[in-house]
Amino acid sequence: QVQLVQSGGGLVQAGGSMRLSCAASGRALRINTVDWYRQAPGKQRELVAGISSDGTTTYGDSVKGRFTVSADDAQKTVYLLMNSLKPEDTAVYYCNVEMWVEAGMTWNGWGQGTQVTVSS
Repeated sequence: QVQLVQSGGGLVQAGGSMRLSCAASGRALRINTVDWYRQAPGKQRELVAGISSDGTTTYGDSVKGRFTVSADDAQKTVYLLMNSLKPEDTAVYYCNVEMWVEAGMTWNGWGQGTQVTVSS
């Protein structure tokens, strides 16, 4: 059994920075893929950033140059560093992580979500 627990988030002023974390516990060997999504009130869930199995990072157009996604296999933790935050970044942020749990077997799960509010 693997669990993902998110931390970080809260209230920040426009132009500020914030780092979100998503830590895996349990039968997790190493990270395979990472995606960070966000959902603002009344809007569809949006893919913000991701890391593919070969380590390639991708970003949504609205966050390119401001957000950085990373992963630490030793800590089984993934991060989303958000700089130059804007009020339109306000949303609930979710991590989606695929972990290797044993040879040839992966597990995919979601964090519980964390609110990020950017004030103008």
